[in-house]
Amino acid sequence: MSTELVQMPLRIQHARDVAEGVRSFELVQPDGSELPPFTPGSHVTVRAPNGALRKYSLCNSPAERHRYQIAVKRDPGGQGGSISMVDQAREGDTLPTSLPDNAFPLVDNAKRHLFIAGGIGITPILSMIRSLQEAPEAVPWMLYYLTRSPETTAFLDELGAPALRKQVRIHHDGGDPDQALDLWPVLEKPNAGHVYCCGPRPLMESVRDMTGHWSPRNIHFESFNEGGGVRPDDLPFTVRLAKSGGAYDVPVGKSILQTLREHGHTCASSCESGTCGTCRTGLVSGEADHRDMVLMPEEMHSQIMICVSRAKSTELVLDL
Repeated sequence: MSTELVQMPLRIQHARDVAEGVRSFELVQPDGSELPPFTPGSHVTVRAPNGALRKYSLCNSPAERHRYQIAVKRDPGGQGGSISMVDQAREGDTLPTSLPDNAFPLVDNAKRHLFIAGGIGITPILSMIRSLQEAPEAVPWMLYYLTRSPETTAFLDELGAPALRKQVRIHHDGGDPDQALDLWPVLEKPNAGHVYCCGPRPLMESVRDMTGHWSPRNIHFESFNEGGGVRPDDLPFTVRLAKSGGAYDVPVGKSILQTLREHGHTCASSCESGTCGTCRTGLVSGEADHRDMVLMPEEMHSQIMICVSRAKSTELVLDL
């Protein structure tokens, strides 16, 4: 992560289930003092009880200075971090936590906001909505929240309240792709508003495809799939640095960014999930396997997001 995990031991003040398999944690300073400020869309990196480092969005209002609220979905198919948080973290425990970082900021001067959330992707968007509700000047916003069922919908009581009925549409598909909500009528006509999407990769790719005719500056994505995940057809490859002359093998399961850092190179990054563009790097030669949500088609021959993308060729030469 670009924000180093500092020794800021935060105490779990409250823990409660907010949906089936989703637990909310409220983190506070042990002495009750104020926490470092954050902006809507921010995340922190938490060391789970099993030692794993995991990134979680802050879903409370930035105006609340004495607590951070995160929500963790228990993922049996993950690498153990979420299981450890849900099964082992208890009220009164202390969790080492980083300073807040933001790779998914709310645009301050936007004329309107359109939020699209899938599953646990509601967490950063919930902070945005809460901040807009508290803002002195009203800015129009709309949320489309896509989940499997009411039981798996985090913060359903708050978002399903009658007061938000005109601004929030919650859609349950029952796990059937044929019952998915058609977002095309919402995205068909570009406007001056900004679109924010956070959720499963297929949802974000669908929104990206449907907003190809929008201004790229108005479309924003957030993902928690750090490093891009491993695909069955992944192969190792070599990355060569054109300026320094270094050459390093990138194995399956490790990103270019991680490999370069292990060899002493300092590389800028933030989201580490291919959604913010901070790690954009020049591509001199080789065929990239682009897995980001940022690059336009005309940029893909000359640039690469080294936090998630890999190689189709045996070697990539980077402008580093």
